[in-house]
Parts: sequence; C-alpha cells; structure tokens
Amino acid sequence: MAHTAPRRTALAPRRAGRRHPLVATLMALPLAALLLLVFDGWETVATQASSVGAMLGR
Repeated sequence: MAHTAPRRTALAPRRAGRRHPLVATLMALPLAALLLLVFDGWETVATQASSVGAMLGR
C-alpha cells in the first residue's frame, strides 16, 4: 500500500454556517463585472439589481 500523508482536518476544521454578506459580495463582484463587460448592459444590471432588491424586500 502507498503511504499517504494524514489529513489535516483536525487542525483547521471547516466552519459550518453561512458566509458573511460582505465576503459573498466580494466573491460575486468580479463575475458581475465580467458579465457587465461581456454583455455591455448597464440597463440589464440595473434591472437585475432592482429585482434582487425587491425579492429581498427592500
């Protein structure tokens, strides 16, 4: 059998739960910017943002 390194899960356990909203926003912004450049649609971005805002109740 091949010798493998032990797993390090005990040293750095993964946190369960939700991500902080700021972290989620920072992760989504590069993709949003790329889509904006590819599709060249400020109106589309504004429409989607207002739809998301309405869905969240704001």
